[in-house]
This record gives sequence, structure tokens and C-alpha cells, in this order.
Amino acid sequence: MPTILITGSSTGFGRQTALHFLDQGWSVLATMRDPGAHTLPVSDRLRVLPLDVTDPASIARAIGEAGPIDVLVNNAGIGWFNAMEGTPPETVQEIFAVNLFGPMAMMQAVLPSMRVRRSGVIVNVGSSSTYKPVPMLSVYRASKAALTALTEAMAAELAGFNIRTRVVLPGLAPATSFAATTQGRVEQSGWFPAAYEAFAHKTLAMMQAHAPAVTTTAQDVAEAIFRAATSDDCPMLLPAGADAIAWSEGR
Repeated sequence: MPTILITGSSTGFGRQTALHFLDQGWSVLATMRDPGAHTLPVSDRLRVLPLDVTDPASIARAIGEAGPIDVLVNNAGIGWFNAMEGTPPETVQEIFAVNLFGPMAMMQAVLPSMRVRRSGVIVNVGSSSTYKPVPMLSVYRASKAALTALTEAMAAELAGFNIRTRVVLPGLAPATSFAATTQGRVEQSGWFPAAYEAFAHKTLAMMQAHAPAVTTTAQDVAEAIFRAATSDDCPMLLPAGADAIAWSEGR
């Protein structure tokens, strides 16, 4: 029975991915900062572990408890919607710590075992915003673009060890807690600099108008992650959701 470890599994994409792999008969290690808050079902194929991807000690404990991992899914991430000029340095550091440096630390933790076994798959959850420039997502997009570039380069480094790396690129998902927490983080920071406020609200209105028509669901992402984890002919960059697919095709 193959084993998958998923970061950020308490809600949204991570939770749905855990459910999807359980449905497919996998052993699932669902990790999250606060295991007491999860709503995943009881299963003899499910273990819920505490894990903060920004804490090296937390990563070491989780990997030590996990045992051999066939697939790592770096899903944990945080969003941001603001001009680069209006993004505080500490917020930039937080975004890159969770969206890039955390996945890097997780990969460094699991790769030694995968190399010894000469088998493994790493799926990193990026963002369809990397397909084209999106205003007010500049810092967030930069963190996800860096993760995508890293994953592409690692594919060549790891091919000789029979380890595959892939990137799943979700589209806009307003129905998830990710969107709500992103808004809360921006509100807490004081919203937008005055010079950008009108532009920011115009951009936000355009995104909200688009949302009901074509958006990404958590199930879209779970199915894309499953394909990336199990299909040898899966492309390196896999869009998830109708809007992400349209963006990837230049529409």
C-alpha cells in the first residue's frame, strides 16, 4: 500500500487531497500545524501528524514518525493580495518561508530515503498566476514561480534516482479557506497604500466577477495531484481547474 504525506491538510486543497487518496486505497499522512482542528474521517489508513513547514524541528519530528514516504505533496501555502510596494518586509519573508523555503526543507527531509529506495514522487502545489502577470499578486506569484522553477530543475537532478517531481497549478478558488485567510491577512496589514487603493479594488472586483463563471474546486486540485503522483506521462506543469487550464492555453 503506497504512502503519501500531504502538508497543509486541515482544510481546502490539502484536506480534499487526503480524502481522495484515501478513497483510492492509499495510506495517508495528513499533516497540519494544529491536528486538533481537523475534520478528516477516522480510518486505519490515515494518520494525522503535527507539522509546521517553517520549523526544522517540527519537520524532523514528522518525518521521523512518518516512516517511508512514496509521495510528498507540498500543499501548505499562504496567499497575499497587495502591491509589492505595500507589502511589509516581514510579510514577504513569511510568504517565502511558507511557499518556498518550507517545501525546500520538506524535500530535503524526504529525498535521502527516496534516493536509497530509488523511488518517489514529489508534487508541489504552485499557482496558475505564474502563467501570466497578475497585478496585486506580485509577491505571492514570485514565491510560486520560484517553487515552479525549483521543481523543474530538480526533475533533471533526480531522474537518475527514479524520483519524479511535478507542479500542480490551481486556478482561482474563492470557495476555500485559503481565499478567506488571504483577505484576513491583508485586512490585518491595513489594506492597500493610498496610491494603489482604487486600482486594487478594481482588480479585486474583476476577480470576483470572474469567480462564479469558471473557478477551481478542491476536488479539481485533488484529482490533478493524484494524476501527478501516479501517472508517468503527466506533464511537468499540470493546471488544475477550468480557469487554470484556459490560462495555460493562453485563453
